[in-house]
Amino acid sequence: MAKRWDERISDYKNALERLNEAIEESKTINSSTIRDGVIQRFEFTLELSWKVMKYFLNSEGLTEAKAPKSTIRAGFNNEVIKNAKLWIDMIEDRNLTTHTYSQSTSDEIYEKIIHSYYKELKVFYLNMKDKEVE
Repeated sequence: MAKRWDERISDYKNALERLNEAIEESKTINSSTIRDGVIQRFEFTLELSWKVMKYFLNSEGLTEAKAPKSTIRAGFNNEVIKNAKLWIDMIEDRNLTTHTYSQSTSDEIYEKIIHSYYKELKVFYLNMKDKEVE
């Protein structure tokens, strides 16, 4: 199981790095395509983050972590994350970006990604990367 944990953390780190690359590029090139790329990379980075959290919580014997929101609640209750509201906001925004399209909504979510969501996802990685999972 430790090997699977290492793979999950590595995949998450790679996704986080790719998200950062897109964010940095979007700051220098004003392009809707690049902004859309930031949002798409946010979507799969967030997906990996809650799955990493779920895997960790399950390894700790916490089986209530099943879907994104239940995993976030369990992560908050077990001090894996500190800001459950921000995580729920990220999940809800991810749902908006994958199920509807509105330019104004996309613009708002892009701003949240570069100003707060990326930072929270990075903090999560830094807190999880040295965890031991058997």
